[in-house]
Amino acid sequence: MVTMAASQEFTTTSPSVTTRPSITTNPLQPYDSPSLPQSPMLTSESVPKSPLMRVMTPIASPMRKALATMHGYLEEVGHITKLDPHDAWLPITESRNGNAYYAAFHSLSSGIGFQALVLPLAFVSLGWVWGVVCLSLIFVWQLYTLWLLIQLHESEDGTRYSRYLRLSMAAFGKNTGKLLALFPIMYLSGGTCVTLIMVGGGTMKIFFEITRPGGGNHPLTTVEWYLVFTCAAITLAQLPNLNSIAGVSLVGAITAISYCTIIWITSVSKAKPMDINYGPSSIMLRSQEAKICSILNAIGIIAFAFRGHNLVLEIQGTMSTSKKQQSCIPMWQGVQFAYTIIGLCIFPLAIGGYWAYGNLIPANGGMLSALKEYHGHNMPKFLLGITSLLVVINSLSSFQIYAMPVFDNLEFRYISTMNKPCPRWLRTAIRVLFGCLAFFISVALPFLPSLAGLMGGIAIPVTLAYPCLMWAVIKKPHRFSMMWYLNWGLGCFGIFLSALLVTGAIWSIVIMGIEVHFFKPQ
Repeated sequence: MVTMAASQEFTTTSPSVTTRPSITTNPLQPYDSPSLPQSPMLTSESVPKSPLMRVMTPIASPMRKALATMHGYLEEVGHITKLDPHDAWLPITESRNGNAYYAAFHSLSSGIGFQALVLPLAFVSLGWVWGVVCLSLIFVWQLYTLWLLIQLHESEDGTRYSRYLRLSMAAFGKNTGKLLALFPIMYLSGGTCVTLIMVGGGTMKIFFEITRPGGGNHPLTTVEWYLVFTCAAITLAQLPNLNSIAGVSLVGAITAISYCTIIWITSVSKAKPMDINYGPSSIMLRSQEAKICSILNAIGIIAFAFRGHNLVLEIQGTMSTSKKQQSCIPMWQGVQFAYTIIGLCIFPLAIGGYWAYGNLIPANGGMLSALKEYHGHNMPKFLLGITSLLVVINSLSSFQIYAMPVFDNLEFRYISTMNKPCPRWLRTAIRVLFGCLAFFISVALPFLPSLAGLMGGIAIPVTLAYPCLMWAVIKKPHRFSMMWYLNWGLGCFGIFLSALLVTGAIWSIVIMGIEVHFFKPQ
């Protein structure tokens, strides 16, 4: 009976089919499903490994590590950076191996140069107190806008703005941004290159006159010295991209620091001219309008001394970026170092130059011309020659970094149309053509250095106003917060100041006149 009962438990209603004993297992867990990822709580010890897996593990480990490393890198870069495919073909962003040192070299080369030599002219109109106050305020203001631009380089969605014009278009709209920023940026880049040809070529002539007092049998004319400088600049401009001229910028930075230091130390250590005067110049005493125009022109000269903001985003664009370390960190480190050095050069040069020469500072040439005019007879010719040579080398170096945005913009036109990299012969032709155009303008309009106040008025929005407005538009700080008031206030005041300086510079030219001589460089 027991046997019959046991057999009935394992027999179904169908006599031909018998069921097997049920196998008892643990309930199915979610992480056992092949369609779901393995639970992090499941340890490797709880999962049995087949002999095949044990054999393949030593072979597969390097491949697994490589794939994991590549996946982490792509995830890290992809989540933070959105690159324009054309950037790899353009000279500014062709190479992205820049660092804080390169940023410091480029910032020094673009931030200090010939424009610092005319700073004492601003003190002639502003006087001691207001000269120091205006120089200090503009220095702090432009340092703040530098920080804003560095922070705006990478947007929250990962887009990198490696050119000032593109950031302006992103903030103000395509048409408005291009209208506001294109002319000042190209004017600063192209106009600075033209002025560098004048300064460099003219200083080459001075250096030759110092080293060869007789001048030789057939001394070169000023135009010919301009041509010599332009040929040297074009030859150096064949370096392919912005990172490749880091060494050139280092040389330019060293030479700028050297000649600024030599000039102000020599000027202060020598005896003052007999007829030195710190009172208002004769131009300011003509009328009240002339005084106002002279003050506005002086502020424009100070603003023009800090003209490198149109290159900040381009310099930062040469750096790589990642989630762990964004490009703003090394960029700000380089800029902090660079502008500490710039401040240590500019303030002694401006204050010491005004103390040494007063209102006798020549309008053309600034401190370099004053040094030659008042101390050329009682200082070693070797020192005067070295100073002139340093100015020439610095002008050649600065030409490269200021011409790079122009090269980049011209090549962008070709790449956008043809959708392929610019060939080497065309890149060379573009740079030669730009050099020839800059040489022609320097010969045709040799009075451009006299318009430093006007150039400063045009440069003020790029340097002081637009960065504040772009920060307010893109970052959208809380309404009526401190950052909201600060950026909207500085931006609007910068625009107003720019309009005032441009109007004052034009009015100054109308009232006091300017020596205009076309195709007759002196």
